[in-house]
Amino acid sequence: MRRLGSVQRKMPCVFVTEVKAEPSAKREHQPFKVLATETLSEKALDADVYSAIATEKVDGTCCYVTNYKGQPYLWARLDRKPNKQADKRFKKFLHSKESSKGWVPVEKNSKQYCWHSSVVNYEFGIALVLRHDPDKPGLLEISAVPLSELLEQTLELIGTNINGNPYGLGSKKYPLHFLIPHGAFQVRNVPALKHNDLLSWFEDCREGKIEGIVWHCGDGCLLKVHRHHLGLCWPLPDTYMNSKPVIINMNLNKYDCAFDSEGLFNRFSKLDKQKFDRLKDIILDV
Repeated sequence: MRRLGSVQRKMPCVFVTEVKAEPSAKREHQPFKVLATETLSEKALDADVYSAIATEKVDGTCCYVTNYKGQPYLWARLDRKPNKQADKRFKKFLHSKESSKGWVPVEKNSKQYCWHSSVVNYEFGIALVLRHDPDKPGLLEISAVPLSELLEQTLELIGTNINGNPYGLGSKKYPLHFLIPHGAFQVRNVPALKHNDLLSWFEDCREGKIEGIVWHCGDGCLLKVHRHHLGLCWPLPDTYMNSKPVIINMNLNKYDCAFDSEGLFNRFSKLDKQKFDRLKDIILDV
């Protein structure tokens, strides 16, 4: 499969959209909805969306891996501003030479990005990644992946405290977080690119219990449709991602130094080779 597009900005809807004067189900205090019409956008037609690769839109926070300080580094979007002090640091960073297209590097032990930094170990250059097991496509795998393999890729960070935890992971006491390479989950039975067909697929098919679809076009263009574009609810009580079994592949013996005993890498290593029926069944003890 060809390399998929990288998310650098907000993706447009695959359909022409219209604004309806009703309270949004997606954003609190937003007095309007943005809904898809039945007309495909000109951008979609120009990009030959009918030949595009369709993948699951994952509900997380967007990250990016690129070189920084001579090594692969995880970056986060600048729109994640938890407090006023962090906002000041962001603005200062924007004027520095290290600023890059609206992203900020996630430093080791970063307090404002504690969730992001928990899934990356810069000492060994690895990230905690969720994706399909390469040998068993129906099986999800949590493993340590070299950051060098993720260079110039965008990823979604999902976890216990991310976006209201739509995937029902772990617990507040033992939170789970990991990265998903953007486009990692291809939609195998893609519905026809028609409003009613997509609506039926999202409502009636097990594979449709996802946040949305992203189409990766041959020219690099990315287009999406969110459940909210079709007037449907998100999050759902049970998602398609949580219908799949998952295996932990976290053998850390090849690394010389001991990992943080309370960190995610060490805690996952205690579950090495264990298999779970669903992601939400994984509970990490300290």
